[in-house]
Amino acid sequence: MLFNFLCWLLIVVELVHGGVYLENCMETRCKPHGPTIRFPFRIKGRQPNHCGYEGFDISCTNDKQTVLEIMPSSANKFFVKKINYASQEIEIYYQIGCPPQQVFDLISLSSSPFKFVEGGRNYTIFSCPSSKERDEYLRSSGPYCGAKLRPCNHGSNPVGNQMFAIRGDDCLIDSFPLVSCTKVHDYYTSSSVPDMSLGSRHNVLKLQWSKPSCQHCEVLGKICISKSEQFTSNPTETTECIDVAKGRSSRAILKILGTFSPSVVLIVTGAVIYYIYSSKRTENENQLRIERFLDDYRALKPSRYSYADIKKITNQFEDKLGQGAYGTVYKGKLSSELFVAVKILNNSNEKGADFINEVGTMGLIHHVNVVRLVGFCADGFVRALIYEFLPNGSLQNFLSSADCKNSFLGWDTLQDIALGVAKGIEYLHQGCDQQILHFDIKPHNVLLEQDFTPKVSDFGLAKLCSKDQSAISVTTARGTMGYIAPEVFSRNFGNVSYKSDVYSFGTLLLEMVGGRKNFKVMEDSTSQVYFPEWIYNLLEEGNDLRIHIEDEGYVKIARKLAIVGLWCIQWHPVDRPSMKVVIQMLEREGDNLTMPPNPFASTSN
Repeated sequence: MLFNFLCWLLIVVELVHGGVYLENCMETRCKPHGPTIRFPFRIKGRQPNHCGYEGFDISCTNDKQTVLEIMPSSANKFFVKKINYASQEIEIYYQIGCPPQQVFDLISLSSSPFKFVEGGRNYTIFSCPSSKERDEYLRSSGPYCGAKLRPCNHGSNPVGNQMFAIRGDDCLIDSFPLVSCTKVHDYYTSSSVPDMSLGSRHNVLKLQWSKPSCQHCEVLGKICISKSEQFTSNPTETTECIDVAKGRSSRAILKILGTFSPSVVLIVTGAVIYYIYSSKRTENENQLRIERFLDDYRALKPSRYSYADIKKITNQFEDKLGQGAYGTVYKGKLSSELFVAVKILNNSNEKGADFINEVGTMGLIHHVNVVRLVGFCADGFVRALIYEFLPNGSLQNFLSSADCKNSFLGWDTLQDIALGVAKGIEYLHQGCDQQILHFDIKPHNVLLEQDFTPKVSDFGLAKLCSKDQSAISVTTARGTMGYIAPEVFSRNFGNVSYKSDVYSFGTLLLEMVGGRKNFKVMEDSTSQVYFPEWIYNLLEEGNDLRIHIEDEGYVKIARKLAIVGLWCIQWHPVDRPSMKVVIQMLEREGDNLTMPPNPFASTSN
């Protein structure tokens, strides 16, 4: 009883700790539909210091507008449009006609916790009389050269003059008509300023902060508070997470303490009962918070680009990497160090089902063996997908017989590629919230990094389903001939499920062993034996694979890949292993693997 009492007392202390914090630092707004204000932001003069973080002061104007106090002494105010606590970004805007001096000063303000989300551009600001020549120059040079600012008739800019921001990296200043122009120094300065802060239409700035970080609390659905102010002497641990349940329960306990102070036992007992009563409701609320965070996070990536952006990224589609049935792929560049592959989709699918399917699916995937979707374009009738660029192209480019030494990767590399692809597919089947069935596993859709790390790509035919779903409905055959599982064509073999991807992977493994030329032997001559069946017969009889292998150790690798491939292409899905078992088989020594049943027995009689 004494032990239980002490446990209950500790619960009360924890709840009161959270309650004291929440009593003064409740989530609030300046107006009913304004941005939500909570840690690390605090309303200056209304909430205690521990409710926020240094440099994150917010004030509410008389007309209930939300203002970020970046520079409180300035007459120019930065109004808050939106705060995204999941991505730690804040959108602010100014209401005057042209960018205030503080926009430029933000760049060099080292003490500010905020940084621009978008990279800066080097601009020089000029004050010039009205001129058709200058207006024509900006129209002809394009939007990336510079912009005419909104009317700015204060500071050193004379009345009637126009102000121009000219980019030094994309447009030579010497080519800009500077007759009767003066370079402005005292009110504007040459600074690295995001594009969004210039021009005639945009006055919204997007800033982000990295410290303090509360993203882990957002994921857990908990409340983030300043740990340095809450019973700790460790300055490196700046934040901690407290349960929503603790805060709500503790406020009730504070009232109970004031009313029923003579009976501590009853107080503790009531607190525990209340805690248990509200735990179920709190669990649902936490789940809702997690879902909201995931929605916000997924909205950040991949990025959306316009068709004009696509043309610039690909340098007017200069470097064509390849062309297929679904579109053409070009090499592009997002920055000096980040290269991408841009796939311009054909318009054959008018409803855009494949496009929607791929973008929606790729937003759920983060794995070393799955290609990363960087962005997309849906501009009018133009649809494009932007992927990370993999310099070695697809596995299909390297598939050949082991006898062809010019393009043969080597058995160690092939084994690593097979294991990597298997891990990528297993992640799709079990690693996400929903099971992802690819339906188009083939060498063309396995891309290779510089070090030949494989990545599964092309999710245009993928389907999502719950992990406990044993069968899915497929109205038409999906995939590429030669890699499609039998049950996709006929339900007599079984239900369509994740085992359909296992079959395609097995076909890929056998093609890696035998090479493309040997694998298509049945297509070239119907009188010859189907290559997988030929492989099975050789292994069953204890013969070698009749592929030129110089080192005895490589014989075991080739044999292991062939045996795993034969397990995967069993006619009935129930006879095939899961991808988790496939990975275990690939990680074992080839001598320890048993031969599967003969999948060709019915066809050979």
